[in-house]
Amino acid sequence: EYAHDPRFNFIALPKNVAKRKAQIAAVRRSCGDLVLNVDSDTILAPDVITRLALKMQDQAIGAAMGQLVASNRSETWLTRLIDMEYWLACNEERAAQARFGAVMCCCGPCAMYRRSALVSLLDQYETQRFRGKPSDFGEDRHLTILMLKAGFRTEYVPEAVAATVVPNSMGPYLRQQLRWARSTFRDTLLGLQLLRGLNIYLTLDVIGQNLGPLLLSLSLLAGLAQFVTTGTLPWTACLMIAVMTMVRCSVAAFRAR
Repeated sequence: EYAHDPRFNFIALPKNVAKRKAQIAAVRRSCGDLVLNVDSDTILAPDVITRLALKMQDQAIGAAMGQLVASNRSETWLTRLIDMEYWLACNEERAAQARFGAVMCCCGPCAMYRRSALVSLLDQYETQRFRGKPSDFGEDRHLTILMLKAGFRTEYVPEAVAATVVPNSMGPYLRQQLRWARSTFRDTLLGLQLLRGLNIYLTLDVIGQNLGPLLLSLSLLAGLAQFVTTGTLPWTACLMIAVMTMVRCSVAAFRAR
């Protein structure tokens, strides 16, 4: 349908080179002022490009992301929970970060970049290594960090809605979360020097994102150790964690739908 449309230029790579190198090949062949990154399973609302492009009229902005929802939300209990998780991540975390001009990760399924800035960062993006090997995960977070290090702002546009397929079973979901966690910890270390020039809220947010899972794990281990050694459980701590979780999930469930 689009093969003979002059507005489209398809690039056939000789082999599967993974997402990062495919992105780089497309950017180097692109033209214009803006580049939209979309995953293969993402469905865009009709006005997504317009809304993101309007935000990108500010030349100080290097990247902007849209709001993500689960296109397969109704499949299982897990997809419904992930949809709520996406709402929290977009409309609480990213929205709060955007108030200070630094969304820390413009998510891969729907993100627009300033092409001139993107081209200048391609070499750094392409040559990133992790533990001595070329990096093959966390492309969106690393590219966002590079944009911020180059002095650009990154933004969130809640009106630009994109639907993406999410895991519908625990195995793929846990593997996805492991990849994302590795990317978060790795690129936080790379972006530590950024924190001095950012608002104190963003510093606290980054610290919380990285220390929160660790502190929760330590709390669970401490509770297990208490049970093994004394036969009792820290009911107060367990109740507090449960109440905080229920309140946050209830707010997300109410506001998201």
